[in-house]
Amino acid sequence: MKPLYNHVEGHEGLLSVAQALQRLRRAVQPCGLEKKDLHGAVGRVLGVPISAPQDLPPFDASAMDGYAVRAADLRGAAQGKGVELKVVGDILAGLEPRLRLRRGTAARVMTGAMIPPGADCVVPVEWTDRPGPMAGEALPRTIRVFRSLAPGDHVRRAGCHLKAGARVLEAGRRLGAAEVASIAAVGLGQVDVYQIPRVAIFSTGDELLQPGQPLRPGMIYDANGFGLAAAVRQAGAQPVFFGILPDERDALERLLDRILESGVDLILSSAGVSMGARDYVRPVIEARGHLEFWRVNVRPGKPLAFGQLQGVPFLGLPGNPVSALVAFEVFVRPVLAWMGGEREPERLRIMARLEEPIQSDGRQSFLRGVVSWSEGGYRARLTGSQDSSLLTSLVQANALLIVPAGVKEVAAGQFLEAWLINS
Repeated sequence: MKPLYNHVEGHEGLLSVAQALQRLRRAVQPCGLEKKDLHGAVGRVLGVPISAPQDLPPFDASAMDGYAVRAADLRGAAQGKGVELKVVGDILAGLEPRLRLRRGTAARVMTGAMIPPGADCVVPVEWTDRPGPMAGEALPRTIRVFRSLAPGDHVRRAGCHLKAGARVLEAGRRLGAAEVASIAAVGLGQVDVYQIPRVAIFSTGDELLQPGQPLRPGMIYDANGFGLAAAVRQAGAQPVFFGILPDERDALERLLDRILESGVDLILSSAGVSMGARDYVRPVIEARGHLEFWRVNVRPGKPLAFGQLQGVPFLGLPGNPVSALVAFEVFVRPVLAWMGGEREPERLRIMARLEEPIQSDGRQSFLRGVVSWSEGGYRARLTGSQDSSLLTSLVQANALLIVPAGVKEVAAGQFLEAWLINS
């Protein structure tokens, strides 16, 4: 079978970032649905739309602590010229009123309590001759009101927030505090949400050591495995770490069998997908499954592989730590969002003016930078060296500055798009 990727050595013929993302979008499917109570639904993506089963609020309710009255009784009320009303009862939140207001009467009412029959507005306690806190105060026999009102003033009408049948939330929305509160407000205790994607992660390289082990000559610690697992967790998915794999084809074959048996939703590796003599990941995926593309016109992260292994999506990231983490931001994070049910995941993007000139090599570049607010606008600078093994430059960054494909130099003072990260 002829490979679907391009072996061209230059930048021409490579997939663009947009083309790679389009292929990824077409190839991955959302995970299944599961029911969660509202506490367990925080951070998850809604699987089915939610409509209001009844009006919200379900009854006319007081918007203030004060007195339910008839607006017609307050005609002529003004500061220094109060209208006296007889107080005929107390209406507490959560109880149905057992009285009806008649001409010249009022009922003390709490915020959220039902408006009694006969009343059409609420006068705040501050506009009466008894303006202090009502807690612990005996019910007065009369009150004087010093302002006139119109029908509906300080009343939340039934259905003013939502009518029965109105759409509350669309499917595909990630649930935060406001969304969960809205679901609770319409009386639903459980919702259907997308399952969290489970992501198999492994690192390849004979030179890799587990952190905590004594460092030996020629060896380095595995930063990618831990960094990618953390990135997966920050993206709202569940990492399943399979450890460090030596550069041996048989070992890779056995590990992939274990991964497939584990039932994960995505396989994510680092290193082993470039041109090295012992880079076996790409040819093994090609032989055992289907390789959709290899290498993208992007900096850093050009040796990016994507395919399928027995129906499970596979993404092979570069071995350099910065390349792996930047490639995660550009390609893997949206994949996890799609798998987790988000329709169109949004990233916080701004335009920032460069404080220094930038050189690139013509690939679409995602450069580590610092964005700050100054003199009424955003300004940006690089964190220093853009060497793809220099993790400290990514630690210092709060943004990725995007140089478009085909651009090799951007002068100081020009604007670049920036993706805000590490926030």
